[in-house]
Amino acid sequence: MRMSANTVLITGGATGIGVAMAAWFLAHGNRVAICGRRQDRLDQAADQHPGLMVHACDVTDPDSRRDLLSWAGGAIPDMNILVNNAGIQRDIDLTAGVDALEAGESEIAVNLEAPVWLSALFLPMLVGKDNATIISVSSGLAFMVERASRAPVYCATKAGLHAFCVAQRIQLAPVGVRVVEIIPPAVESELNMESRAKRNLANASWMMGADQFVEQAMAQVADDQDEIRVGVPGRGGTPRASA
Repeated sequence: MRMSANTVLITGGATGIGVAMAAWFLAHGNRVAICGRRQDRLDQAADQHPGLMVHACDVTDPDSRRDLLSWAGGAIPDMNILVNNAGIQRDIDLTAGVDALEAGESEIAVNLEAPVWLSALFLPMLVGKDNATIISVSSGLAFMVERASRAPVYCATKAGLHAFCVAQRIQLAPVGVRVVEIIPPAVESELNMESRAKRNLANASWMMGADQFVEQAMAQVADDQDEIRVGVPGRGGTPRASA
C-alpha cells in the first residue's frame, strides 16, 4: 500500500490511537482530517499538529454522519482513506439488567453501527480512487473475551466489527477498495479511564504507547497485510489484551 500522498479522514481522531495515526499520516506526506464530538479537543489536536483539518461530528447521529460526508465532499474531495477509529468502552454488570445498559453511552452505536454506516456513506467517494482503503480499528478483546468479561458489550461490538471487516473485504475487493482491520493490544489512551483507574491501570508499564503502536501497525499496513495484529509474537512482542 502506498503510505504517502493520500487524503485521510480519521474518526475519533483527537485523542489516543486516532491522534497518533493522524500525526503519523501527516509526517509521511498525507493530507489528514479528523473528526470528533468535542470541538475543544479537535482544536487542541490541530494546534499540536499543523496542517491537520478538523470537523466536529457525532458518529452515532445519522444527520451528523451525513453532514460529515457533505463537509468532506467540499473540504477533502480527493479523500481516499477512511479510518473508522472512534470507540468507547464501558464496564457493564449484566446482573443489573437493563438499568446497567441504559446507564451510559451505547457501545453498539459508537463501535459497530457507526463504522458500518460511515463505510456505506463514504463508499461512493472512495470507489475509483487510487489506493482507496477503509481501515477499521477493532480490539484484541474481540478474540479474548474471557480477559474482559467486565466489558461484555464492548467485546461483542469489536467481534462484530471484525466479522464485518471480513465480509466487507470480500465484497469491496471487486470495486477496488481495500479493507484493513487493525487489532490493538492494550494501548495508552483515554478509553474507559474510570475502569482503568479502579484497576490501577491508568499508567500500567506494560501498555503500549499510542505512537509506538501506530508505528508498528502502519508498517504492517504498508506490507499489504489486511489483519494487523500488533503484539502477536513475531509482530511486536508479547500479546496483551486491550485494557
